[in-house]
Amino acid sequence: MYFYKITCTLFNFIFRIMYKMDIEGLENVPLKGRVIICSNHVSLLDPLVLAAISPRKLNYMAKKELFEKKVLGFLIKNLGAFPVDRDKGGLSAIKMAIKILNKDDAFAMFPQGTRVHDVNDNNSKPGIAMIAIKSKSPIIPIYIDTEYKLFKKLKLTIGKPISFNEYYDQKIDTDQYKNLSELILKEIYDLK
Repeated sequence: MYFYKITCTLFNFIFRIMYKMDIEGLENVPLKGRVIICSNHVSLLDPLVLAAISPRKLNYMAKKELFEKKVLGFLIKNLGAFPVDRDKGGLSAIKMAIKILNKDDAFAMFPQGTRVHDVNDNNSKPGIAMIAIKSKSPIIPIYIDTEYKLFKKLKLTIGKPISFNEYYDQKIDTDQYKNLSELILKEIYDLK
């Protein structure tokens, strides 16, 4: 935990030097209890930015290839990431995310599953809604607005919690999960 806190404090300091950081709505991130931080994804720096500004430790899923490089693998593992084999499907990753949330921890993920530069709220993966509903967790939408150019603005807009409590304990099919995930992505883009 010390490694995480020290690293995030360092990244917060570095990002504030490198960019004109503007954070709006940080009070919407609860300090306790299970929660999913859900953001658009434009750069490999996004998880580090979210961890640096978050008032609590975040856990992530990351593609397994990132863990193959020793230094990077060590860094992201100690920053709360766990590997996902995208070729074999994400059922084990979904189970791991639910396990994290069931411990009342915070989990961060990107609904599109990969970096996307164009606004498109129709390409969300169904996993985010499935994780939120099965773990009974609220979702905090965040829009990251930046091109990550030195000394340019990096704005994070954090929205109010989204809850799908009307779907808890209901049988839901993949299409419904996909539709709900697209609603989450729309909420993220609406923060722009």
